[in-house]
Formats: sequence, C-alpha cells, structure tokens
Amino acid sequence: MEPEFKCGDAVDGADMDEGVSFYQVSTVVTRWNVDFLFVSLCRCFKEGKLDEFDQTLSAFEVFSQSPALKGELYSKKILIVAFLTRVLRGKQMDVQYDEDSSVMPLMSAAKLWLDLKSTVADDKLSDDITVLLLVQAVAVCLEKGDSVLARSALKWLRKEQLFPEGLSVKLTTVVKKGDTYHPLLMSFSFSRLLEAVQSYVDAYLQRNPSDYLIKAATDMLKSSENSEALESSSMHDSLLSEPDNTSTQKTEEKVEKQCSRAKHKLLSTTIQEFWRRESRSHKKLCVPLRRLPQNVKKSPMEASENKSGFIKRERKRQRWTLELDEYLKEGVSQHGVGKWSRILLDYDFEGRTGTMLKDRWRTMSKACSAS
Repeated sequence: MEPEFKCGDAVDGADMDEGVSFYQVSTVVTRWNVDFLFVSLCRCFKEGKLDEFDQTLSAFEVFSQSPALKGELYSKKILIVAFLTRVLRGKQMDVQYDEDSSVMPLMSAAKLWLDLKSTVADDKLSDDITVLLLVQAVAVCLEKGDSVLARSALKWLRKEQLFPEGLSVKLTTVVKKGDTYHPLLMSFSFSRLLEAVQSYVDAYLQRNPSDYLIKAATDMLKSSENSEALESSSMHDSLLSEPDNTSTQKTEEKVEKQCSRAKHKLLSTTIQEFWRRESRSHKKLCVPLRRLPQNVKKSPMEASENKSGFIKRERKRQRWTLELDEYLKEGVSQHGVGKWSRILLDYDFEGRTGTMLKDRWRTMSKACSAS
C-alpha cells in the first residue's frame, strides 16, 4: 500500500506544496479508493450481499482502468475481484465470462485460480480450493440434470490441464453414474467452496491490509461533534441490514436466487482485458467482468427521493430507434422468437429487458401484418 499522507486542510492545485504535483496526489487518492472498494467487495462476498457487490463492482470497474494502478499488488487485486465475481455466480449456468460460450463461471474461476495460487500462504487451502472449484464446475451441471454439459465441462477442464492427479477419473465415474448425491460431490459442496474462499480472502487481507481510508473515516467519526447522531444513524441502519455473521448457507441461497438475469459476455480472462470494450461490426458488446442488471441504464428521470435527499423524477419513456429495431430483427433471425435473454447477450439495447423486447417484437409483427 502507498505511504499514508496526513490529511490537512483542503487545497486546490495552486496551493499545493511545490514538491508535490496534483498528479501524484491524484495517484495516491485513486489507490486508496481502490483499496477501500476492494475491502468492500470482499466484505460483500463474505456476507452474501450480491446486490451491494454488483453496485460496488461498478465503481471498482471505473477505478481499475486508471493508469495509477501499476504493479503486481493491484493486478492481483483486480484478479481476485474477477475470481470472487465468478464464484458468486457459480451456480448460474446462463452467465458467461469468456468468449467461449461453453465456459461457465466456475470453470472460468478455476482457470483464474492458477494465477492466484501465489497469493495463498497455506498450501492445503490452495489445494482445497482447486479441488472444490473443479468438483463444483461439474456438480452444478449434474444438479441441473444436464450430464452432457457435465461431460463438456470435464473435457474443457482436462484440456486446460487443471486437474490434479486422480480427480479427473473420479469425476468421470460420477458423471457416468449421474449421481448428484455421490460422496465426492457431497464432500466438496458449493457451501464448502464459499467457506474456503472466505478463508482465503481473510488471510489475504491480513497479509495485505487495505484499510487506510477505513481507519481514517473511523477516526473522523470518533472525533466528530455529531458522533452521537452518527451512532444513532448507524444503529438504525444495522437494524435494517442483515447481521455481519450471515451464514454460508444463506449466502448460497442468495447466490441461487440470481439465476433469472440475462448473461453478458466477457472478452477475456487476462487482467488487462477484464473491462475492455471492443466493436464487433454491427453489434455492441456489454461491459465485461460484471453481469449488468436489467435496469443498469437508468434515465435521469426516476421516481421518488433517494436516501441522500436528491430528488428523482418520473422515468422518461425510452424510444425505439431504427438501429435498435434492426438489432431486434437480427437477434430473432439468429436465435428465434422468445429467446430474448440470448438476444440481450449479443446486442446493447440500452437497458431494456426481455419483456420490452417481446412487446416491441409483437408491435413490429402487427405492423408487418397490417401492411
């Protein structure tokens, strides 16, 4: 972590010390923000707060593109966030993080884990996570009753040479039997995977503390004249939120509830390309690394007033453009009517949902019939 600068009175560029440039200060602040967001994402993962994880990931994504994040430390943090994202979505077979559509989240996570083994001090924990990832990459397919997909996952994992000796043979036997209650799958369960990854995150944070902003904010709150009011507010928020000691079982249940959203492609599993945008002739690819919620693009005109006091007005209705109509036609031509989630994967419909696509297609079909 960068040296800790003491906070003084706020200054602009003209008032700064001659020996320190604004760029240098900006670099340090960016790294502090990334450290804070990294810790926040680790906490959200441990507590199973998936919605909060996605929101924090949006901010982390922006900061991660800064040229200030040079060096192996921040490269590893970006890689760890990518790994946690895939593990959280491990049971969602409709989520895609690689160019290859057959690579499911846990398969992608297993590949990333190869580059993260150097960050694990405990060799046993490292080996446990490796086995848990490989077993669960196959187990989630069997749980869905898809033995063909399970065999495909086995083949891909062998090709990537991810299997330790003997495990491939055992999993092949399990897949042939199609036994979702096989002792191997029960021993290396998804809940145990979450526990192991949580242990890894705890150990990593202990060796690589990223809590400067947290400590600074804590000190500020303790010395604040309004500490009583802040404490009262914190107590109120804690009553509304879930307890910090949320069990792994609850975490797993929350993960399984996220299976209804559309999947979004990731272009690569290399650190430099996690969030890189590319053009593909007439198609617009979605933002990589994170799977965007259906309402990710919100109009400035939204209803109600948020907690910060900023007023949000009624949402303005979005118009369908000729370009979006063409995307819809091409998507239906390629995937067929009713495959709205697949069409959303290939094209950028500016935050529209599958239901909106269905309604628009019905309108276009009626117009065609009338003419």
